[in-house]
Amino acid sequence: MTVKKGWNGRFYEDMEIGDIYPHPLGRTVTKTDNIWFTLLTQNTNPIHFDDVYSEQTEFGQPLVDSTFTLALVTGQSVTDISQNVMANLGWDEVRLPNAVFEGDTIYSYSEILEKRDSKSRPNVGIVRAETIGYNQHAKVVIKYKRTFMVYKRNHAPDQANELLTKVLKNKDTIKK
Repeated sequence: MTVKKGWNGRFYEDMEIGDIYPHPLGRTVTKTDNIWFTLLTQNTNPIHFDDVYSEQTEFGQPLVDSTFTLALVTGQSVTDISQNVMANLGWDEVRLPNAVFEGDTIYSYSEILEKRDSKSRPNVGIVRAETIGYNQHAKVVIKYKRTFMVYKRNHAPDQANELLTKVLKNKDTIKK
């Protein structure tokens, strides 16, 4: 049996200024997503969870909590740019040019803007990327710049490979 290594994300050395990564997964936002996230974060604005109130606004329907949009689009970018991040350093210039509504499907991509070696940690580099989220109508719904520390190759913690090796060594024991 041959164990094939899965995708472990990009490391500092893999990213170059100007690289654009289209994130592979879109996500349709549901009413439940919006209500739960809004209440979980204690956002009491009824435009997010009160249909009657929302119908009276210029939008005529509930708006998706903008911090959900930020979290969703950041999450979509992880597989491509931040699977191996040691720490997020900040989100800047967050802009929400168009509203997100329940039922919208959100897609995103990121572009690498800057990168440099960390001055204090030789095992990581610092990367700045711009991420843009857009809906099924190709309208941009969010854009922001994020700065993060990403591990250099061979410096990231093992992503369960050692544990998998132990499991595979004991697989005959497990079957019994």
